[in-house]
Amino acid sequence: MDAEQVNIRSRESQNTRRHFPDMCMSNPLMGDFASDWSLLHDASIHGRLVSLNKLINQGFSVNQITADHVSPLHEACLGGHPACVKLLLKHGAEVNIPNVDWKTPVFNACVSGNVACVNLLLKHGASPNGICDVASPIHEAARRGYSDCVESLSLAGASVQQSISHLGSPLYMACENQKVDTAKKLLELGASANVGKDLDTPLHMAARTSNADLVNLLIDFGGDTQLKNAEGKRPSELVQPNCPVNLVFNKREGPLNLKQICRLCIRKCFGQNQHHRMSEILLPETLKCFLLYR
Repeated sequence: MDAEQVNIRSRESQNTRRHFPDMCMSNPLMGDFASDWSLLHDASIHGRLVSLNKLINQGFSVNQITADHVSPLHEACLGGHPACVKLLLKHGAEVNIPNVDWKTPVFNACVSGNVACVNLLLKHGASPNGICDVASPIHEAARRGYSDCVESLSLAGASVQQSISHLGSPLYMACENQKVDTAKKLLELGASANVGKDLDTPLHMAARTSNADLVNLLIDFGGDTQLKNAEGKRPSELVQPNCPVNLVFNKREGPLNLKQICRLCIRKCFGQNQHHRMSEILLPETLKCFLLYR
């Protein structure tokens, strides 16, 4: 979590304490009720483990929520504090509770990019998928370039192929934000290089952003240079004149060679999250490396 987010939360908590002192100092005998910002929330967002533990031992409910249904676990994940997350989970914090914006603690952990928080939540039964399409954890992690979070969510069951109408696929989000490493991770996990947003493919987005590394990566993983978007344009037709990316398309447009076709067919047979099994095949090491893009 960056300094700006912390400062915003701090100002909110100070304003709440100034205007709602009775609501902030929640009654420990009244658990799970809608309140405003509490001391638990404040300790969680700032990672104050000792204070958080003390408040819990005093009887404060770990599932106390604000008027916007934000729990202390939401805030600990947003702040990227795995020790606080672990403590809250130990005392019964609900892992799948959404706030009014449908954001779950897992979603918030993907905002902060803390894979330790993500893994703790998944270990305690959190769903790797969003409550609804408005807030998809794997799309958020892909958008921000948190490859480790993407991999953990995928291994827990989140689909790397999930396409949401207003966002597209996780790969499309990674390409839109030029997160090359995350795009590669998604492709390695089995994402299709041709599933984007409606008719706009990841390769269209890579061309639009003039990112040569993304263009080469997507074509390596089977990105089709001939597919047309809703405007009837191929990816190469979206590149600005005199842009170096034009040279990439001039060199690589056209049918794939036989080696690439064979590699893509073999990888497709393994499916999502099974590509690690290719290393177990009785093949020469150089061939395994080729199949694994190493």
